Amino acid sequence: MTDTNTDSVALAQKAKAWPFEQARALKKRLDNMERAGNPKQGPVVFETGYGPSGLPHIGTFGEVVRTAMVRHAFHVLTDHKIETRMICVSDDMDGMRKIPSNVPNQETLATHLGKPLSAVPDPFSNEYESFAHHNNARLRAFLDSFGFEYEFLSATQLYCSGQYDPMLLRALEKFDEIMAVMLPTLGEERRATYSPFLPISPKTGRVLYVPMQSVDAKAGTITFEDEDGSETTIKVTGGNAKLQWKPDFGMRWAALGVDFEMFGKDHQDNAPIYSKICRILGVQPPAQYVYELFLDEKGEKISKSKGNGISVEEWLAYAPAESLSLYQFQKPRVAKKLYFDVIPKAVDEYLQHLGAYPDQDEVQRMANPVWHIHNGDVPLANSPVSFALLLNLVSAANAADKETLWGFISRYAPDASAQTHPLLDRLAGHAIRYYQDFVKPNKTYRAPDDKECAALVDLRAQLQAHTGDVDAQTLQNLVFAAGKAHEFENLRLWFLALYEVLLGQSQGPRFGSFIAIYGVQETIALIDQALDGKLLSA
Repeated sequence: MTDTNTDSVALAQKAKAWPFEQARALKKRLDNMERAGNPKQGPVVFETGYGPSGLPHIGTFGEVVRTAMVRHAFHVLTDHKIETRMICVSDDMDGMRKIPSNVPNQETLATHLGKPLSAVPDPFSNEYESFAHHNNARLRAFLDSFGFEYEFLSATQLYCSGQYDPMLLRALEKFDEIMAVMLPTLGEERRATYSPFLPISPKTGRVLYVPMQSVDAKAGTITFEDEDGSETTIKVTGGNAKLQWKPDFGMRWAALGVDFEMFGKDHQDNAPIYSKICRILGVQPPAQYVYELFLDEKGEKISKSKGNGISVEEWLAYAPAESLSLYQFQKPRVAKKLYFDVIPKAVDEYLQHLGAYPDQDEVQRMANPVWHIHNGDVPLANSPVSFALLLNLVSAANAADKETLWGFISRYAPDASAQTHPLLDRLAGHAIRYYQDFVKPNKTYRAPDDKECAALVDLRAQLQAHTGDVDAQTLQNLVFAAGKAHEFENLRLWFLALYEVLLGQSQGPRFGSFIAIYGVQETIALIDQALDGKLLSA
């Protein structure tokens, strides 16, 4: 399948997937600029931002992967005829206002409070020049591991190299207009001391939140009272000062020619401010997309400084990268909890979408998440075994390595091997790690009640006497029959009993599929152990 043709462009103009909706909004903005006599000069710029005040987390990754999806949709919509670039800007010149709780050497860090993050020593080692350099390296490492095409930009370098200087001087010229935008958004006490410019103290190196005594747009300088009480005048260029974060947002859009940016809901109320400041500086603000925030298992916002939630590295230890991209793709405007329990479902949903793709038409494919995850080049890969089923197989077989697991898998899917099904082989390794860390510590077997015991005896007898096919559906029918014969009004209670009594958990895969992969005789032995009470001490 190729996506560089007239048919693909036509489909992209109508496709309902949210990346296409955003691509069309961006194209409309560019068309409006051209009609207004202000056509876009140079590549279309997609921006993502990162605050290196703490270690990067999945929310940071999500912003990049989602932006990359919009960028690809835009390429298809425009038949790849418009050049683009994606930039990732680290706000590493921000002052360190608090010490993250999840980093070492906090006493040392305390002596550097207020300094730009790029001037704070790396608390982890002497490998990096600063705390920001360490976090920036972590960010780039996992973005690189996913193969993103992006350019990394440091705010410190942008300020100090002079690249921001023209817009900083323009902001100084427009000082009163920017103040007129900002002051109504502040409380009375904050208004009395507010300045859009934050000088870097020549004496202490700290970012100062102080009012301006005077500004001189012609000279390009600001005058303020330094920490020792002395009146100090500095140029706003060359890294001597930076902007407050809200004016900085709008200035960055203007200075870098940003055309598209998405950000979390916590920015939603301030987005009009960013846009106003961008316009004051003479530049049309970018198309914008607001996504909902990720929450931890307690429903609290994920925070870099707290280190709650899941890191990218942690997710990738237990599941393939594609499942993480899928989780980011799904319903970006709905708040979602992001903790380890969501991983198995995300993996199996990815497998379902991947399996459906070959039989779909072009319209359905462009709506399929895997089209966006793989930039339209979807691999012909599949897994005949679900992740949930693998987890239960690891549990029942007490498998500690992939070789043991493949012994069962090969019986269920004789044509599959680690060589022919590398995705399944990866899933086997992930399942073992996930089971050991999250399932096994929480397993709790219970004894069956009299009704469940009778049904298990009946199921055992049917399995023992069965001489026909041992495919998943045939075995599932036997399980259903045993439940119905023992008058479980709600068969879900029967399956719940199977999971809790035989597997020590409250949920699992289709039980017929489990028997097919684990083995009929092995399942009979498992039932015997449960009836004898041996699993209770497992």
